[in-house]
Amino acid sequence: MADKEYEMMPSNLETIDQAFYRWVDERLNVFATTNRGWEKVPLLWVSAERAFQVKHDKELRDSSGVLKLPLITIERTSIIKDPSRKGVYQANVPPVNDAKGGSVYITRRINQNKTGDFANADAYRTKASYYSQGSGFGQENFPYDNRKIVYETLTMPLPIYVNVTYKVTLRGEYFQQINEMLSPFIVETGQINNFFIEADGHKFEGFLPPDFAQNNNSANLGDSEREFQTQIDTRVLGYLIGAGNNDERPKVSVRENAVEIRIPRERVIFGDIPTTVSGAFYRA
Repeated sequence: MADKEYEMMPSNLETIDQAFYRWVDERLNVFATTNRGWEKVPLLWVSAERAFQVKHDKELRDSSGVLKLPLITIERTSIIKDPSRKGVYQANVPPVNDAKGGSVYITRRINQNKTGDFANADAYRTKASYYSQGSGFGQENFPYDNRKIVYETLTMPLPIYVNVTYKVTLRGEYFQQINEMLSPFIVETGQINNFFIEADGHKFEGFLPPDFAQNNNSANLGDSEREFQTQIDTRVLGYLIGAGNNDERPKVSVRENAVEIRIPRERVIFGDIPTTVSGAFYRA
């Protein structure tokens, strides 16, 4: 049985993060009114190191290092592996007990080249024996009912479903900016609160909360700058395929079935042929 690995983009936690970030950045594409006019609101992933942000996102901060507003921040707050919130595969399907593993059958197809080789070889031998008693007049590619079909079966590891929650914070200097940034989150999904995100060929489902918590410091009469905030706690149902670089087994493997098993004839020699006593009888 031959094994071969096929490349497939992995689905890990970074894939889910990337899909959600791109949905907010590219799909919603939030704009707001600023002192410079109608501009796209910057999007910041807050879990990165502060030194990295200061160095690579200089345009988001002023000369004193304070973030400029309006701004949208995303933070991954929790990862939950809840058996009651699994997807299509409700049962735990163990992998095949070999080096390749694999729990879920993706598809099966015929290996045309190898199947054709078996069919041509059998047709040639059969017709040569039938028509010419082995004299060599067999016809290759003769119509023949081939029963030796080589199938390629693709398998993959069992997807492990996780619920990933993100905290999206809309921050602005004016209440008008909050209204402009919040409207796409409310309108995009229509009368429902779920949406779909994609990354690297994988598709996940997200859910928006029914309420959006708002906070501001407008009642504070101190010297701090005025700031309005709206928090959107979003949940994404994602899945992981394999353990990434820590997984020794491939993400997708291909197995071929055996169509013919041959056991060669074995000749065993026990030693020198003993001398005979008389005729064909051997001496004890």
